[in-house]
Amino acid sequence: MPFVIPHRLIAACRDRPERAAWLERLPDTLRDLEQRWSLTFETPFDCDDVSGAWVAPAVLATGASAVVKVAIPHMEGEHEIDGLRCWNGNGTVRLLEASDELGAMLLERCEPGTALRTLPEPTQDLVIAPLLRRLWRAPLGPHRFRPLAAMTAQWSDETLAQVRDWPDAGIVREGLRLFHELPRPAATDVLLATDLHAGNVLSARREPWLMIDPKPFVGDRAYDATQHLLNCHARLRSDPGGTIRRFADLLGVDHVRVGLWIFARAAAEPRDDWTTHPLTSLARSLGTVFRLV
Repeated sequence: MPFVIPHRLIAACRDRPERAAWLERLPDTLRDLEQRWSLTFETPFDCDDVSGAWVAPAVLATGASAVVKVAIPHMEGEHEIDGLRCWNGNGTVRLLEASDELGAMLLERCEPGTALRTLPEPTQDLVIAPLLRRLWRAPLGPHRFRPLAAMTAQWSDETLAQVRDWPDAGIVREGLRLFHELPRPAATDVLLATDLHAGNVLSARREPWLMIDPKPFVGDRAYDATQHLLNCHARLRSDPGGTIRRFADLLGVDHVRVGLWIFARAAAEPRDDWTTHPLTSLARSLGTVFRLV
């Protein structure tokens, strides 16, 4: 039987040759995994949160439920498998099997699997903060995790290539400066999730909430506050200083440093439309709060 490929996944691969090639190979990859792991696929998930991977529930030969994920190759998620191995289910979904060469994962299935974002944002804060604190650890021994500076350097290169589109060069260049300054290595650096937000935290039986879809890098704890806060659009825009301080206090990190990271992302993260993107207006207000512009 042919495999179902969600339209969102097709759209995500349409305009990039390397992604189109990955998508063309995907049916063969799935047939390989079906035999290798002795499983039967069910209908893949098709929602806004699942556009960077083919993700589907599956039934193992034992009758147990699991989830198969085959991720589109991309820089930020390159070491997801390594991160899940390192965390070993401590706050994260468990990795049952993996194929590094295929970028494929057989994962514990979160049931009932309700996303944390269905709860009010103040409640989300109280779940995400302790999850992050559990995840933060210094990687032991030789490891493949990249420094956070590798991600900010790539973002900087992409943003510099868009210089003609910048609506306010002063704000963007201040963000680029912070992208260079903030991720400098420090003795307190830890393994980060980097993409932990309420859409990537699911209800489960083993624990009340588990993280999925990490994008591991090693770096500054304060950075890991940014994705959740950026997803809290209304709160962050109505009271940026207070919102940042409250969440930073839950994490036990410096609220000013969190604010600088959020400003840097709002000011200098690459985007398709610099004029109308909500991050552009957020950068202006954060620049005023933290006296950067």
